[in-house]
Amino acid sequence: MNLLTLLLISGLILLIAYFTYGRFLERQMKVDPNRKTPANELYDGVDYVPAKKPVLLGHHFATIAGGGPIVGPITAAFFGWLPAVLWILIGSIFIGGVHDYTSLQASVRHKAKSIGEIIREYIGKRGQVLFLIFSIATLILIVGVFIILVANTFVAVPQAATASVLFVGVALVFGFIINQIRLSLPVASILGVAAMLISVWVGISFPLELSAVTWSFILLIYAYIASILPVWVLLQPRDYLNAFLLYGMIAGATLGIILAAPAIQLPAYTGFNHETLGFLFPILFITIACGAISGFHSLVSSGTTAKQLDNEKNGKFIAYGSMLLEAFLAIIAIGAVAYLTQADFAARMTELGGPIGTFAAGIGYFMSHWGIDITVATTFTALTASAFLLTTLDSATRLMRYAIQELGEEHIPAVKNNHVATIAGLIGAGALALSGTWERVWPLFGSANQMLGALALLAVSVWLIKIGAKAYYVVIPMFFMFVVTVSALGVLMYNNFISQNWLLFGSGLVLFILCIFLGIEGWRSIGKRTKTS
Repeated sequence: MNLLTLLLISGLILLIAYFTYGRFLERQMKVDPNRKTPANELYDGVDYVPAKKPVLLGHHFATIAGGGPIVGPITAAFFGWLPAVLWILIGSIFIGGVHDYTSLQASVRHKAKSIGEIIREYIGKRGQVLFLIFSIATLILIVGVFIILVANTFVAVPQAATASVLFVGVALVFGFIINQIRLSLPVASILGVAAMLISVWVGISFPLELSAVTWSFILLIYAYIASILPVWVLLQPRDYLNAFLLYGMIAGATLGIILAAPAIQLPAYTGFNHETLGFLFPILFITIACGAISGFHSLVSSGTTAKQLDNEKNGKFIAYGSMLLEAFLAIIAIGAVAYLTQADFAARMTELGGPIGTFAAGIGYFMSHWGIDITVATTFTALTASAFLLTTLDSATRLMRYAIQELGEEHIPAVKNNHVATIAGLIGAGALALSGTWERVWPLFGSANQMLGALALLAVSVWLIKIGAKAYYVVIPMFFMFVVTVSALGVLMYNNFISQNWLLFGSGLVLFILCIFLGIEGWRSIGKRTKTS
């Protein structure tokens, strides 16, 4: 098959899904554009800040995209491109998109409370505590993994390091002129994008070369500062501007694929059992998280996006639309390696340090077909990927702070302090980042992330059943994700036990136990709601 054909078919399927299944979800959630959202009702100038539709789309999409839809799909391509593409399309439309959109609307209907608070209201205090512990553990894994990935990217592509540092400064200035000087968004956007392009040029001209350990400490400090600043200072403007990079990369890659029209050489299917990854079920479904379904998205939807949504009607565009756009990015990531033979794919993964370098090389090759120098195109792609790795890093740190504060608000007064809560989470993430490689942590992160998605779907299911609304479109994905994740944790615990990796075995065991108890709590709650309705 030709890669262009695959891309066009996938894009058409996702576009049709947005206007059909997205509309179905909107009707089921009984969206009311006249209902006041928490961003307007509870405005505080720090966390509750209504954002314009394109600004919030940029924040939300940049936050959920990160490196996940690149790392996961490329890694899973070892099973063949067909299983990966099918899971991305089916998962994003019927599971991930449902998860993201309903999490956002559930939070908005509850004054932008987190999924943990919603679990407390409908499942109970014990369920909330278990969920928050699980969320914090997952976020520590996310922050740790992305510190490793960002540091490695900066070492491999020092030009990306320079540009990323400059991006932060550009975002701070952009946030100031938008929110304080009140410059019009179109004019500010033109200036901001121009400043970002200059940053890319400076990065290519003056690469910043530091060790991975040094970058890890710098990134920890950056994540701490970004977590405690008001969202309008850095989070909103940085994500909005970074989104232009991603839009540009997606457009550039798509145009390159159209012009190159490369044939797919990677096998469609390599077998059920891969010598390194393991069995296709359940490993495929935890390796590809972002791009199909990611529990982290529910924390974003209910943690920051719900506090910035200015109208319920925009929820489909921002949450469901972003999920489908992320799926398209994941398909492009598959395409970045699908034109290679199996042997060349494996060699490139080794030579270029993993999925990010492999992705940058593939997209750079496609872009070179419309006249841009392949080195510049590859560097630009690496810069874009690193920018979104940073986005996930600092957003996850903020969400981790929220979860720690929510867990300890009744019994540990000290964690109400933003600095204390942020540092507490970063200690664990930093230790993880400095102790291992992303390859060892990614499967565990994927399992925890997918279970987080199942738990968010559980919370939404219980809420919908409680208010007497139809919930089958949420309940079915919930059960599927529970089965997948519990199976995956079992496989990972077995593998880590055999290899005597006691840290990962113990971590998996803790997550497995939390899954079981949360599943029991949720099942009991659903049973109670059903009996009383």
